[in-house]
Amino acid sequence: MTTVFQYPIAIIASLTLGVSASAWAAGNDMQGMDHSQMPGMDHSQMQGMDSMQGMEPMQSAPTTSRTPIPELTAADRAAVYDDHGGHAVHDSALNSFFLIDQLEWQDADDGSALSWDASGWIGGDIDRLWLRSEGERLNGKTEEAELQALWGHAISPWWDVVAGVRQDFKPGDPQTWAAFGLQGMALYNFEAEATAFIGEGGQSAMRLEGDYDILLTNRLILQPTAEANFYGKNDPARGVGSGLSDTELGLRLRYEIRREFAPYIGVTWNRAYGNTADYAREEGEDRSEARLVLGLRMWF
Repeated sequence: MTTVFQYPIAIIASLTLGVSASAWAAGNDMQGMDHSQMPGMDHSQMQGMDSMQGMEPMQSAPTTSRTPIPELTAADRAAVYDDHGGHAVHDSALNSFFLIDQLEWQDADDGSALSWDASGWIGGDIDRLWLRSEGERLNGKTEEAELQALWGHAISPWWDVVAGVRQDFKPGDPQTWAAFGLQGMALYNFEAEATAFIGEGGQSAMRLEGDYDILLTNRLILQPTAEANFYGKNDPARGVGSGLSDTELGLRLRYEIRREFAPYIGVTWNRAYGNTADYAREEGEDRSEARLVLGLRMWF
């Protein structure tokens, strides 16, 4: 008995067979196609192939120099070991520096005073000979004068140890000291010196110094300074007492016309302590004194 569902199945089967037959016929047509008759496929017109046929083969890189290198001779080999002099390195060169930090007129209570403080060195980067000198003349008379000769050895880029002798000419009779200490630049460009002295007759002393440059402009510089002196025992002949003997504070404003030459104006304040103050009072001198100063700072 034929049902109504048999008709759609027969229709789908006939359509499937028709598509398969069409695909089989198309495949046979592709296999029999004459590719030489396809337009645009004329291989005789391809220019790229002709140019490649005429290309010459690549040449290899030359293995010899166009300008041959001459062979080494005995004279060439000997020249390698010749000493041609060269330039001197800084660690063995001999250099020098001299600074007159203070050369000034001071308006003192007892008259006009001339004061100086100078230092310099000669040597290399590690070992140097240092010279220091400071003093004061009051009304044409030398009140204080000393000279130090020290050997300095660098222990870091910023610090030196020093050792040598100090010779006092005034006050009192001349006196010789053995000296040793430390000098250099602390943080923020603060220059400092700490020197201990062993003198004749068992006398001992220590001096601390420091100064700092404050740049107000590129050439206008304010320089505060400080100095303190200590002694191990009393020395009435020279007017110094044991302990803290005296201090000096200064403030100087200089203008560097050139880096090597600078006039300045400033003030200083000196004060004596303990037995040193008593000795000054006995001589009719003030215990403390402020002075106006005018001076020059130079270096070479």
